[in-house]
Amino acid sequence: MRRFWLHRLVIVSVLLCVGTGQARAWGQEGHAIVALIAHQLLEPRVVKGVDALLASDADELTAHDIASESYWADKYRDSDRGGSKRRYLGTRQWHFAARELSAPSYDAACFGHPALPAGVVASEGPAQACVIDKIEQFAAELAAPRIGAEERLLALKYLLHLIGDVHQPLHVSSRHDAGGNATLVLVGGVKVRLHEVWDVNLVEGLGVDADGVAKALLKGMTVEERRAWETGDAASWALEGFEVAVRDAYGLLPIGGQRGLGPVYLDRGEEDVGRQLSRAGVRLAMVLGRGWWEGEGCELRRRIHTGWRLSACGGGCMVFPLWE
Repeated sequence: MRRFWLHRLVIVSVLLCVGTGQARAWGQEGHAIVALIAHQLLEPRVVKGVDALLASDADELTAHDIASESYWADKYRDSDRGGSKRRYLGTRQWHFAARELSAPSYDAACFGHPALPAGVVASEGPAQACVIDKIEQFAAELAAPRIGAEERLLALKYLLHLIGDVHQPLHVSSRHDAGGNATLVLVGGVKVRLHEVWDVNLVEGLGVDADGVAKALLKGMTVEERRAWETGDAASWALEGFEVAVRDAYGLLPIGGQRGLGPVYLDRGEEDVGRQLSRAGVRLAMVLGRGWWEGEGCELRRRIHTGWRLSACGGGCMVFPLWE
């Protein structure tokens, strides 16, 4: 598929001349792929609830299907970027955790992991917060039975997006270059930001139809992979992406010169991107499924091979069948 997207780099190179600031993790297609994978893995009752909540959204920044809502957070952030910048400055840090490769942990990139002030909902939290902490905050809200309908909708919309962000290797790492935004590389003779290569071009290497790519990635997953990926938390997922950045995104870059990206780099990058999108989709389904049941007052007792055993919900136990 690489031949298709190489010519699109010309457009990207033009945008480099006029664009500023942090790039969007995965771009719209990547986020849609993650959401569509998750949608296929959710239990039907959860799908119905998620779709109904999104359908109640009165915001006009995106359409209200799950794929479109997956990039709402970018649209919201950028909606006043050319004006007051209240939304932009208030939420832009939430999309990444730019840990320097030399840093021992995510503490600095996450501003010391400050807790939400008492009585403040996650959507109105401080601007200085990283993607790791925002995922945990919004996941807690989605699972809170007494959270207000408006905030629950916002929690869902942010989770649809931020769980994708935390799996983009250059949103959880940096080599003193703003996560690859300040590093220019050559692909097919065209200059492009390294971050954009991982956001967009490597995703397009998998295909340009989000639904088709999601189905292909789902088909390629084994049951064992799904079970292995349905683990951890936002901090451990960020660390996975950090390791991909160290090993491949930065580690395989040519040293000095024009930094031309050849077939070895691009093939490895497409493989990494496919795996990261797949992991993100499985984990988004896990977070939404768990949050939905708990948000309805269910209690998660223990994990079993076919999913989550639930009790105290509607008068009996139910099984959440992720692995069908």
